[in-house]
Amino acid sequence: MYGTSPSGEPSGSGSTADEDAVGPGAGAPDGSDRTVDPIAAPAPSTATVPGRHRPAAVTGLAPVWSRDFALFFVARALARLGDTMLPVALAAGLLQHGYGAGAIGLAMAASAAPFAGLVIFGGVIADRFSTRKLMIGADLVRLVTQALAAGLFFTGHVVLWQICAIGAVNGAAGAVFQPGVASTVPRLAADVQGANGAIRIAESAAQLAGPALAGLLVAFSSAGGVFAAHSATYALSALCLLLLRLPPAPPGSRPHGGSFRGDLVVGWREFRARTWLWGVIVIWCVYMLFISGPTVPLVATEVVQRHGASAYGLINSALGAGTVVGGLLALRLRPRRMLRAGSIALFAFACFPATVGAGLGVPAMSAGAAVAGAGMSFWGVMWATSVQTQVAPDVLNRIHAYDVAGSLAMMPFGQALAGPAASVLGADNVLLVAGAMTLVVCTSLLLVPAIRDLLRVDPPARLPRTDRAVRHPARHDPH
Repeated sequence: MYGTSPSGEPSGSGSTADEDAVGPGAGAPDGSDRTVDPIAAPAPSTATVPGRHRPAAVTGLAPVWSRDFALFFVARALARLGDTMLPVALAAGLLQHGYGAGAIGLAMAASAAPFAGLVIFGGVIADRFSTRKLMIGADLVRLVTQALAAGLFFTGHVVLWQICAIGAVNGAAGAVFQPGVASTVPRLAADVQGANGAIRIAESAAQLAGPALAGLLVAFSSAGGVFAAHSATYALSALCLLLLRLPPAPPGSRPHGGSFRGDLVVGWREFRARTWLWGVIVIWCVYMLFISGPTVPLVATEVVQRHGASAYGLINSALGAGTVVGGLLALRLRPRRMLRAGSIALFAFACFPATVGAGLGVPAMSAGAAVAGAGMSFWGVMWATSVQTQVAPDVLNRIHAYDVAGSLAMMPFGQALAGPAASVLGADNVLLVAGAMTLVVCTSLLLVPAIRDLLRVDPPARLPRTDRAVRHPARHDPH
Protein backbone atom coordinates (compact mmCIF):
# COMPACT_ATOMS: atom_id res chain seq x y z
CA MET A 1 0.00 0.00 0.00
CA TYR A 2 1.05 3.43 -0.83
CA GLY A 3 2.11 6.40 1.93
CA THR A 4 -0.21 6.07 4.87
CA SER A 5 -1.78 2.98 3.36
CA PRO A 6 -1.17 -0.40 5.05
CA SER A 7 2.03 -0.73 3.08
CA GLY A 8 3.32 2.50 4.49
CA GLU A 9 3.57 4.53 1.78
CA PRO A 10 4.76 3.37 0.56
CA SER A 11 9.24 -1.51 -4.77
CA GLY A 12 15.41 -10.78 -15.71
CA SER A 13 13.97 -11.49 -18.96
CA GLY A 14 11.74 -13.82 -20.84
CA SER A 15 8.30 -15.19 -19.87
CA THR A 16 6.40 -18.44 -19.73
CA ALA A 17 2.75 -19.30 -19.70
CA ASP A 18 0.97 -19.79 -16.40
CA GLU A 19 1.09 -23.56 -15.96
CA ASP A 20 -0.70 -23.49 -12.59
CA ALA A 21 -3.36 -20.98 -13.52
CA VAL A 22 -6.74 -21.52 -11.97
CA GLY A 23 -9.77 -20.99 -14.14
CA PRO A 24 -12.75 -18.75 -13.49
CA GLY A 25 -14.86 -19.74 -10.53
CA ALA A 26 -11.97 -21.24 -8.57
CA GLY A 27 -11.38 -20.53 -4.91
CA ALA A 28 -10.01 -17.10 -4.04
CA PRO A 29 -6.68 -16.74 -2.28
CA ASP A 30 -8.51 -16.30 1.01
CA GLY A 31 -10.12 -19.69 0.60
CA SER A 32 -13.62 -18.36 -0.02
CA ASP A 33 -15.77 -19.53 -2.91
CA ARG A 34 -16.74 -16.97 -5.48
CA THR A 35 -18.50 -17.07 -8.81
CA VAL A 36 -16.95 -15.06 -11.62
CA ASP A 37 -18.95 -13.79 -14.53
CA PRO A 38 -17.30 -15.41 -17.58
CA ILE A 39 -18.21 -12.42 -19.72
CA ALA A 40 -16.89 -9.71 -17.44
CA ALA A 41 -13.94 -11.60 -15.98
CA PRO A 42 -10.52 -11.44 -17.60
CA ALA A 43 -9.38 -14.53 -19.38
CA PRO A 44 -7.36 -16.50 -18.68
CA SER A 45 -7.52 -16.01 -14.91
CA THR A 46 -4.27 -16.22 -13.00
CA ALA A 47 -5.59 -16.39 -9.45
CA THR A 48 -3.78 -18.48 -6.90
CA VAL A 49 -5.04 -20.76 -4.17
CA PRO A 50 -3.76 -21.19 -0.62
CA GLY A 51 -0.78 -23.45 -0.12
CA ARG A 52 0.26 -23.48 -3.76
CA HIS A 53 3.17 -21.68 -5.28
CA ARG A 54 2.33 -18.63 -7.30
CA PRO A 55 2.91 -19.27 -11.01
CA ALA A 56 6.01 -17.66 -12.38
CA ALA A 57 5.00 -14.49 -14.16
CA VAL A 58 8.50 -14.04 -15.51
CA THR A 59 11.52 -16.32 -15.66
CA GLY A 60 15.25 -15.97 -15.31
CA LEU A 61 14.99 -13.21 -12.71
CA ALA A 62 17.68 -12.47 -10.17
CA PRO A 63 16.41 -12.89 -6.58
CA VAL A 64 16.55 -9.12 -6.01
CA TRP A 65 19.46 -7.19 -7.46
CA SER A 66 19.86 -6.73 -11.18
CA ARG A 67 20.52 -3.79 -13.45
CA ASP A 68 16.81 -3.21 -13.98
CA PHE A 69 15.82 -3.53 -10.34
CA ALA A 70 18.64 -1.14 -9.41
CA LEU A 71 17.19 1.44 -11.82
CA PHE A 72 13.73 1.04 -10.32
CA PHE A 73 15.22 1.19 -6.82
CA VAL A 74 16.94 4.49 -7.59
CA ALA A 75 13.78 5.88 -9.21
CA ARG A 76 11.71 5.10 -6.10
CA ALA A 77 14.34 6.53 -3.74
CA LEU A 78 14.59 9.77 -5.75
CA ALA A 79 10.82 10.15 -5.92
CA ARG A 80 10.53 9.65 -2.17
CA LEU A 81 13.32 12.15 -1.55
CA GLY A 82 11.48 14.79 -3.57
CA ASP A 83 8.12 14.06 -1.94
CA THR A 84 9.54 14.53 1.57
CA MET A 85 10.99 17.89 0.52
CA LEU A 86 7.65 19.23 -0.71
CA PRO A 87 5.94 20.00 2.65
CA VAL A 88 8.95 22.07 3.73
CA ALA A 89 8.90 24.00 0.45
CA LEU A 90 5.17 24.71 0.65
CA ALA A 91 5.27 25.78 4.29
CA ALA A 92 8.36 27.98 3.97
CA GLY A 93 7.37 29.47 0.63
CA LEU A 94 3.76 30.32 1.47
CA LEU A 95 4.62 31.71 4.90
CA GLN A 96 7.29 33.89 3.31
CA HIS A 97 4.68 35.35 0.97
CA GLY A 98 2.19 36.20 3.69
CA TYR A 99 -0.02 33.13 3.73
CA GLY A 100 -0.95 31.24 6.91
CA ALA A 101 -1.44 27.68 8.09
CA GLY A 102 -4.86 27.44 6.41
CA ALA A 103 -3.36 28.22 3.02
CA ILE A 104 -0.63 25.63 3.56
CA GLY A 105 -3.24 22.99 4.40
CA LEU A 106 -5.29 23.96 1.36
CA ALA A 107 -2.25 23.66 -0.92
CA MET A 108 -1.46 20.20 0.46
CA ALA A 109 -5.10 19.11 0.15
CA ALA A 110 -5.17 20.33 -3.45
CA SER A 111 -2.66 17.61 -4.29
CA ALA A 112 -3.96 14.89 -1.98
CA ALA A 113 -7.61 15.10 -3.02
CA PRO A 114 -7.11 14.43 -6.77
CA PHE A 115 -4.73 11.61 -5.93
CA ALA A 116 -7.21 9.87 -3.64
CA GLY A 117 -10.12 10.48 -6.00
CA LEU A 118 -8.43 9.39 -9.22
CA VAL A 119 -6.11 6.57 -8.16
CA ILE A 120 -8.81 3.91 -8.80
CA PHE A 121 -9.11 5.09 -12.39
CA GLY A 122 -5.32 5.14 -12.58
CA GLY A 123 -5.38 1.45 -11.71
CA VAL A 124 -7.65 0.67 -14.65
CA ILE A 125 -5.44 2.70 -16.98
CA ALA A 126 -2.32 0.92 -15.71
CA ASP A 127 -3.91 -2.47 -16.42
CA ARG A 128 -4.79 -1.43 -19.97
CA PHE A 129 -1.54 0.22 -21.07
CA SER A 130 2.20 0.01 -20.53
CA THR A 131 2.85 0.79 -16.87
CA ARG A 132 6.39 1.88 -17.66
CA LYS A 133 5.26 4.46 -20.21
CA LEU A 134 2.56 5.70 -17.85
CA MET A 135 5.05 6.15 -15.02
CA ILE A 136 7.49 7.99 -17.28
CA GLY A 137 4.68 10.25 -18.51
CA ALA A 138 3.53 10.96 -14.96
CA ASP A 139 7.08 11.84 -13.93
CA LEU A 140 7.43 14.21 -16.88
CA VAL A 141 4.14 15.93 -16.04
CA ARG A 142 5.28 16.41 -12.44
CA LEU A 143 8.66 17.65 -13.63
CA VAL A 144 6.83 20.44 -15.48
CA THR A 145 4.45 21.27 -12.60
CA GLN A 146 7.24 21.57 -10.06
CA ALA A 147 9.36 23.60 -12.46
CA LEU A 148 6.42 26.00 -12.85
CA ALA A 149 6.09 26.23 -9.06
CA ALA A 150 9.82 26.94 -8.80
CA GLY A 151 9.45 29.73 -11.33
CA LEU A 152 6.59 31.31 -9.36
CA PHE A 153 8.57 31.29 -6.12
CA PHE A 154 11.78 32.50 -7.76
CA THR A 155 9.99 35.48 -9.34
CA GLY A 156 7.95 36.24 -6.22
CA HIS A 157 4.60 36.02 -8.07
CA VAL A 158 2.99 33.51 -5.71
CA VAL A 159 -0.81 33.25 -5.94
CA LEU A 160 -2.52 30.59 -3.86
CA TRP A 161 -4.93 29.37 -6.53
CA GLN A 162 -2.05 28.85 -8.94
CA ILE A 163 -0.13 26.80 -6.36
CA CYS A 164 -3.29 24.77 -5.71
CA ALA A 165 -3.85 24.21 -9.44
CA ILE A 166 -0.26 23.01 -9.83
CA GLY A 167 -0.75 20.71 -6.85
CA ALA A 168 -3.96 19.29 -8.34
CA VAL A 169 -2.20 18.39 -11.60
CA ASN A 170 0.64 16.90 -9.58
CA GLY A 171 -1.81 14.76 -7.58
CA ALA A 172 -3.58 13.56 -10.70
CA ALA A 173 -0.25 12.53 -12.24
CA GLY A 174 0.58 10.67 -9.04
CA ALA A 175 -2.72 8.79 -9.32
CA VAL A 176 -1.64 7.52 -12.74
CA PHE A 177 1.87 6.66 -11.54
CA GLN A 178 1.21 4.84 -8.26
CA PRO A 179 -0.82 1.77 -9.36
CA GLY A 180 1.95 0.59 -11.68
CA VAL A 181 4.46 0.40 -8.82
CA ALA A 182 2.79 -2.70 -7.36
CA SER A 183 2.97 -4.72 -10.58
CA THR A 184 6.52 -3.63 -11.47
CA VAL A 185 8.25 -5.16 -8.44
CA PRO A 186 7.25 -8.80 -9.16
CA ARG A 187 8.38 -8.39 -12.78
CA LEU A 188 11.87 -7.29 -11.73
CA ALA A 189 12.71 -9.55 -8.78
CA ALA A 190 12.05 -13.19 -7.97
CA ASP A 191 12.31 -12.43 -4.25
CA VAL A 192 9.39 -10.02 -3.95
CA GLN A 193 9.71 -9.66 -0.18
CA GLY A 194 13.43 -8.90 -0.44
CA ALA A 195 12.75 -6.34 -3.15
CA ASN A 196 10.08 -4.62 -1.07
CA GLY A 197 12.41 -4.61 1.93
CA ALA A 198 15.19 -2.98 -0.09
CA ILE A 199 12.83 -0.33 -1.47
CA ARG A 200 11.47 0.37 2.00
CA ILE A 201 15.00 0.95 3.32
CA ALA A 202 15.77 3.35 0.47
CA GLU A 203 12.51 5.26 0.97
CA SER A 204 13.15 5.47 4.71
CA ALA A 205 16.64 6.86 4.13
CA ALA A 206 15.19 9.39 1.69
CA GLN A 207 12.59 10.36 4.27
CA LEU A 208 15.39 11.11 6.72
CA ALA A 209 17.38 13.19 4.22
CA GLY A 210 14.55 15.00 2.40
CA PRO A 211 13.38 17.50 5.04
CA ALA A 212 16.96 18.31 6.05
CA LEU A 213 17.97 18.92 2.44
CA ALA A 214 14.88 21.06 1.88
CA GLY A 215 15.73 23.12 4.96
CA LEU A 216 19.23 23.77 3.66
CA LEU A 217 17.91 24.80 0.25
CA VAL A 218 15.43 27.20 1.84
CA ALA A 219 18.17 28.68 4.02
CA PHE A 220 20.73 29.17 1.26
CA SER A 221 18.38 29.75 -1.66
CA SER A 222 14.60 29.97 -1.32
CA ALA A 223 11.51 27.79 -1.54
CA GLY A 224 11.95 28.02 -5.30
CA GLY A 225 15.20 26.11 -4.95
CA VAL A 226 13.38 23.26 -3.21
CA PHE A 227 10.78 23.09 -5.98
CA ALA A 228 13.56 23.10 -8.57
CA ALA A 229 15.27 20.22 -6.76
CA HIS A 230 11.94 18.39 -6.55
CA SER A 231 11.51 18.83 -10.29
CA ALA A 232 15.00 17.39 -10.81
CA THR A 233 14.11 14.26 -8.82
CA TYR A 234 11.24 13.60 -11.24
CA ALA A 235 13.59 14.11 -14.19
CA LEU A 236 16.06 11.57 -12.79
CA SER A 237 13.26 9.15 -11.91
CA ALA A 238 11.92 9.36 -15.48
CA LEU A 239 15.43 8.75 -16.83
CA CYS A 240 15.83 5.62 -14.69
CA LEU A 241 12.45 4.32 -15.87
CA LEU A 242 13.36 5.13 -19.48
CA LEU A 243 16.50 2.98 -19.16
CA LEU A 244 14.53 0.22 -17.46
CA ARG A 245 13.88 -2.96 -19.45
CA LEU A 246 10.82 -4.74 -18.13
CA PRO A 247 10.35 -8.44 -18.93
CA PRO A 248 7.18 -9.12 -20.92
CA ALA A 249 3.99 -9.18 -18.92
CA PRO A 250 2.62 -12.70 -18.45
CA PRO A 251 0.02 -13.83 -21.03
CA GLY A 252 -3.43 -12.49 -20.24
CA SER A 253 -2.10 -9.96 -17.76
CA ARG A 254 -3.78 -7.06 -19.52
CA PRO A 255 -7.44 -7.10 -20.52
CA HIS A 256 -8.21 -6.49 -24.17
CA GLY A 257 -11.44 -5.31 -25.69
CA GLY A 258 -13.28 -4.59 -22.42
CA SER A 259 -14.80 -1.23 -21.59
CA PHE A 260 -13.25 1.10 -19.04
CA ARG A 261 -16.29 0.72 -16.82
CA GLY A 262 -16.17 -3.06 -17.19
CA ASP A 263 -12.53 -3.12 -16.10
CA LEU A 264 -13.44 -0.95 -13.10
CA VAL A 265 -16.22 -3.38 -12.13
CA VAL A 266 -13.94 -6.41 -12.52
CA GLY A 267 -11.35 -4.75 -10.30
CA TRP A 268 -13.97 -4.12 -7.63
CA ARG A 269 -15.24 -7.71 -7.90
CA GLU A 270 -11.72 -9.08 -7.51
CA PHE A 271 -11.08 -6.77 -4.56
CA ARG A 272 -14.33 -7.75 -2.84
CA ALA A 273 -13.71 -11.48 -3.41
CA ARG A 274 -10.61 -11.49 -1.20
CA THR A 275 -11.65 -11.35 2.44
CA TRP A 276 -8.10 -10.84 3.70
CA LEU A 277 -7.71 -7.84 1.39
CA TRP A 278 -10.86 -5.87 2.06
CA GLY A 279 -10.74 -6.93 5.70
CA VAL A 280 -7.41 -5.17 6.16
CA ILE A 281 -8.67 -2.07 4.35
CA VAL A 282 -11.79 -1.83 6.54
CA ILE A 283 -9.68 -2.15 9.68
CA TRP A 284 -7.20 0.34 8.26
CA CYS A 285 -9.94 2.93 7.95
CA VAL A 286 -10.25 2.72 11.74
CA TYR A 287 -6.48 3.12 11.97
CA MET A 288 -6.55 6.26 9.84
CA LEU A 289 -9.49 7.78 11.72
CA PHE A 290 -8.35 7.17 15.29
CA ILE A 291 -4.58 6.70 15.08
CA SER A 292 -2.68 8.08 12.12
CA GLY A 293 -5.01 11.03 11.45
CA PRO A 294 -4.80 12.52 14.97
CA THR A 295 -1.20 11.41 15.68
CA VAL A 296 0.54 13.36 12.91
CA PRO A 297 -0.75 16.88 13.75
CA LEU A 298 -1.00 16.41 17.53
CA VAL A 299 2.48 14.97 17.97
CA ALA A 300 3.90 17.90 16.01
CA THR A 301 1.96 20.41 18.09
CA GLU A 302 2.73 18.86 21.48
CA VAL A 303 6.43 18.26 20.88
CA VAL A 304 7.14 21.66 19.33
CA GLN A 305 5.24 23.53 22.06
CA ARG A 306 6.91 21.64 24.91
CA HIS A 307 10.39 20.90 23.62
CA GLY A 308 10.95 23.01 20.51
CA ALA A 309 11.34 22.33 16.80
CA SER A 310 14.74 20.68 17.21
CA ALA A 311 13.26 18.02 19.47
CA TYR A 312 10.54 17.35 16.91
CA GLY A 313 13.20 16.94 14.23
CA LEU A 314 15.07 14.49 16.44
CA ILE A 315 11.94 12.42 17.05
CA ASN A 316 11.16 12.36 13.32
CA SER A 317 14.71 11.21 12.64
CA ALA A 318 14.29 8.43 15.19
CA LEU A 319 11.07 7.40 13.47
CA GLY A 320 12.88 7.28 10.13
CA ALA A 321 15.76 5.29 11.59
CA GLY A 322 13.26 2.81 12.95
CA THR A 323 11.73 2.31 9.52
CA VAL A 324 15.19 1.47 8.18
CA VAL A 325 15.57 -1.17 10.91
CA GLY A 326 12.14 -2.58 10.06
CA GLY A 327 13.13 -2.84 6.40
CA LEU A 328 16.32 -4.68 7.34
CA LEU A 329 14.34 -7.13 9.48
CA ALA A 330 11.97 -7.70 6.57
CA LEU A 331 14.95 -8.64 4.40
CA ARG A 332 15.93 -11.43 6.81
CA LEU A 333 12.74 -12.81 8.36
CA ARG A 334 10.51 -14.99 6.17
CA PRO A 335 7.33 -15.78 8.11
CA ARG A 336 5.01 -18.39 6.68
CA ARG A 337 1.97 -16.29 7.64
CA MET A 338 3.10 -12.84 6.64
CA LEU A 339 0.09 -10.81 7.71
CA ARG A 340 0.07 -12.48 11.11
CA ALA A 341 3.71 -11.58 11.64
CA GLY A 342 3.13 -8.07 10.32
CA SER A 343 0.14 -7.54 12.62
CA ILE A 344 2.20 -8.58 15.63
CA ALA A 345 4.96 -6.16 14.61
CA LEU A 346 2.40 -3.39 14.19
CA PHE A 347 1.66 -3.45 17.93
CA ALA A 348 4.92 -1.55 18.29
CA PHE A 349 3.39 1.55 16.70
CA ALA A 350 1.45 2.19 19.91
CA CYS A 351 4.73 3.38 21.46
CA PHE A 352 4.77 6.54 19.34
CA PRO A 353 1.52 8.30 20.33
CA ALA A 354 1.60 6.77 23.83
CA THR A 355 5.02 8.15 24.78
CA VAL A 356 4.09 11.63 23.57
CA GLY A 357 0.66 11.50 25.20
CA ALA A 358 2.21 10.36 28.49
CA GLY A 359 4.40 13.46 28.53
CA LEU A 360 7.68 11.54 28.64
CA GLY A 361 11.03 13.13 27.87
CA VAL A 362 12.58 13.52 24.44
CA PRO A 363 14.81 10.41 24.77
CA ALA A 364 11.79 8.24 25.64
CA MET A 365 9.70 9.73 22.83
CA SER A 366 12.56 9.16 20.38
CA ALA A 367 12.86 5.54 21.50
CA GLY A 368 9.12 5.09 21.12
CA ALA A 369 9.24 6.61 17.65
CA ALA A 370 12.09 4.30 16.62
CA VAL A 371 10.25 1.19 17.84
CA ALA A 372 7.06 2.37 16.13
CA GLY A 373 8.88 2.98 12.85
CA ALA A 374 10.39 -0.50 12.89
CA GLY A 375 7.01 -2.13 13.48
CA MET A 376 5.24 -0.09 10.84
CA SER A 377 7.96 -0.69 8.28
CA PHE A 378 7.94 -4.46 8.83
CA TRP A 379 4.15 -4.56 8.51
CA GLY A 380 4.36 -2.49 5.33
CA VAL A 381 6.71 -4.96 3.63
CA MET A 382 4.58 -7.93 4.70
CA TRP A 383 1.46 -6.27 3.34
CA ALA A 384 2.93 -5.10 0.04
CA THR A 385 4.47 -8.52 -0.60
CA SER A 386 1.20 -10.30 0.19
CA VAL A 387 -0.73 -8.16 -2.28
CA GLN A 388 1.88 -8.54 -5.02
CA THR A 389 2.17 -12.32 -4.67
CA GLN A 390 -1.44 -13.27 -3.88
CA VAL A 391 -3.20 -11.20 -6.55
CA ALA A 392 -3.29 -12.19 -10.20
CA PRO A 393 -1.17 -10.00 -12.52
CA ASP A 394 -4.15 -9.12 -14.72
CA VAL A 395 -5.89 -7.21 -11.90
CA LEU A 396 -2.96 -6.26 -9.66
CA ASN A 397 -2.82 -2.61 -10.66
CA ARG A 398 -6.57 -2.18 -10.06
CA ILE A 399 -6.43 -4.05 -6.75
CA HIS A 400 -3.55 -1.85 -5.62
CA ALA A 401 -5.52 1.24 -6.62
CA TYR A 402 -8.54 0.16 -4.56
CA ASP A 403 -6.13 -0.58 -1.72
CA VAL A 404 -4.64 2.94 -1.82
CA ALA A 405 -8.00 4.70 -2.24
CA GLY A 406 -9.61 2.76 0.60
CA SER A 407 -6.64 3.30 2.88
CA LEU A 408 -6.62 7.06 2.38
CA ALA A 409 -10.40 7.52 2.62
CA MET A 410 -10.52 8.25 6.35
CA MET A 411 -7.25 10.18 6.66
CA PRO A 412 -8.69 13.69 6.15
CA PHE A 413 -11.49 12.96 8.62
CA GLY A 414 -8.98 11.83 11.24
CA GLN A 415 -6.90 14.95 10.71
CA ALA A 416 -9.95 17.22 10.75
CA LEU A 417 -11.25 15.69 14.00
CA ALA A 418 -7.89 15.89 15.76
CA GLY A 419 -8.30 19.56 16.70
CA PRO A 420 -11.85 19.38 18.06
CA ALA A 421 -11.06 16.17 19.93
CA ALA A 422 -7.99 17.76 21.50
CA SER A 423 -10.09 20.76 22.56
CA VAL A 424 -12.59 18.53 24.33
CA LEU A 425 -10.38 15.78 25.73
CA GLY A 426 -6.94 17.35 25.68
CA ALA A 427 -4.21 16.51 23.16
CA ASP A 428 -2.45 14.18 25.61
CA ASN A 429 -5.58 12.10 26.11
CA VAL A 430 -6.28 11.91 22.37
CA LEU A 431 -2.76 10.57 21.81
CA LEU A 432 -3.18 8.03 24.61
CA VAL A 433 -6.43 6.91 22.97
CA ALA A 434 -4.54 6.60 19.67
CA GLY A 435 -2.02 4.33 21.39
CA ALA A 436 -4.81 2.18 22.83
CA MET A 437 -6.59 2.05 19.47
CA THR A 438 -3.39 0.72 17.90
CA LEU A 439 -3.74 -2.31 20.15
CA VAL A 440 -7.38 -2.65 19.12
CA VAL A 441 -6.52 -2.45 15.41
CA CYS A 442 -3.74 -5.03 15.64
CA THR A 443 -5.93 -7.37 17.67
CA SER A 444 -8.70 -6.99 15.09
CA LEU A 445 -6.29 -7.97 12.30
CA LEU A 446 -5.34 -11.10 14.21
CA LEU A 447 -8.98 -12.01 14.94
CA VAL A 448 -9.88 -12.31 11.24
CA PRO A 449 -9.01 -15.87 10.12
CA ALA A 450 -8.57 -14.88 6.47
CA ILE A 451 -5.93 -12.34 7.51
CA ARG A 452 -3.99 -14.22 10.20
CA ASP A 453 -3.99 -17.56 8.35
CA LEU A 454 -3.07 -16.35 4.86
CA LEU A 455 -0.08 -18.42 3.75
CA ARG A 456 2.82 -16.82 1.95
CA VAL A 457 3.18 -17.55 -1.76
CA ASP A 458 6.66 -17.85 -3.21
CA PRO A 459 7.59 -18.31 -6.86
CA PRO A 460 8.79 -21.78 -7.80
CA ALA A 461 12.50 -22.45 -8.07
CA ARG A 462 14.04 -21.19 -11.28
CA LEU A 463 16.80 -22.63 -13.37
CA PRO A 464 20.09 -20.72 -13.29
CA ARG A 465 20.08 -17.79 -15.66
CA THR A 466 22.78 -19.31 -17.85
CA ASP A 467 20.85 -22.55 -18.41
CA ARG A 468 17.58 -20.80 -19.05
CA ALA A 469 19.17 -18.28 -21.34
CA VAL A 470 20.11 -21.16 -23.63
CA ARG A 471 16.60 -22.59 -23.65
CA HIS A 472 14.75 -19.28 -23.77
CA PRO A 473 16.65 -16.38 -25.30
CA ALA A 474 16.18 -13.14 -23.40
CA ARG A 475 13.32 -10.93 -24.50
CA HIS A 476 12.37 -7.57 -23.08
CA ASP A 477 9.18 -5.60 -23.16
CA PRO A 478 9.65 -2.79 -25.67
CA HIS A 479 7.13 -0.80 -23.66
